Amino acid sequence: MRENRYAYFDAFGAPEEVLQVGKGEMRMPAAGEVCVRMLAAPINPADINYVQGVYGEVPELPATRVGLEGCGVVHASAAEGFAAGDMVILLNTVGAWSRFLTAPAASFLRLEERLDPMQAAMLKVNPLTALRVLEDYTPLQEGDWLVMNAANSGVGQCLIQLARERGLHTICVVRQAETRRAALQALGADIVADEEEPDMVRRVLATPGVKRPRLAANCVGGESALRLMDMLAPGGTMVTFGSMSRKSIKVPNSWLIFKDISLRGLWCTKWLQQTPAPTVAAAYHSLAKLVAAGKLQQRVAAVYGPDALPEACRQARQEGRNGKIILRFGE
Repeated sequence: MRENRYAYFDAFGAPEEVLQVGKGEMRMPAAGEVCVRMLAAPINPADINYVQGVYGEVPELPATRVGLEGCGVVHASAAEGFAAGDMVILLNTVGAWSRFLTAPAASFLRLEERLDPMQAAMLKVNPLTALRVLEDYTPLQEGDWLVMNAANSGVGQCLIQLARERGLHTICVVRQAETRRAALQALGADIVADEEEPDMVRRVLATPGVKRPRLAANCVGGESALRLMDMLAPGGTMVTFGSMSRKSIKVPNSWLIFKDISLRGLWCTKWLQQTPAPTVAAAYHSLAKLVAAGKLQQRVAAVYGPDALPEACRQARQEGRNGKIILRFGE
């Protein structure tokens, strides 16, 4: 039997303080289960919140499975549709921060393409969030505009690339725009605007060729969200999928009455739970094809092993990173 190493915690708090690495035996799969050798797993804001105890789903303690997203290869299968060597991603379970993960087959999706493990590990959360923002809330046609804050985030970068593929134009609001403009334009951003510029909204809308966007993607909240709503066209929609500032959104009544703005929320965990499996699979396979073609990529800032878990978590919480922090628990 092979040794397993996995992250766990027995108290909520800062991940670098409460996370520990446990050791045990790899569990072979029972009927209907798959044992996956994990290759890579990113540290997402949701993972941080999960360990802090402030995520939408709060685990019982001790929590011996950590990591909402990751990819691996099937080590052993006792389920139809999975065979040793298949590349898979996690769907609706946790435990990506481990060397081996044994769980019901429905917890995994077999990929049709053989992807770079680093990119496959980041397929579940950010690309799907971006896809749902684009497809589920307001119909967009080629040439339409959308606006987003935190455009340098993982979801923001995915939104830019998916919008480019669909012929959509993007207004990308970030802090320190001068240092981020070239990288975002290389992904396909049309306008890169500075979050802290006092007259940013007026200046952007005055740019030749720019039209008021019909869709806004908000993962910051507070004043930043208000600036997105200010830009929206009448009848536009703002989709909120995060709250990086932890500040509430106070909407002027006039925007609801006279601009008829719609405010929606997105939590991909719920989407995955409520959506038929064939629809979920089709969404991920379409994204995987773009990844395989090099048309949808996410940056990796650094890769850490389990012995450096505290430092990895500290780095993941640092602002200004140029990419994701990735964990690898073994070969």
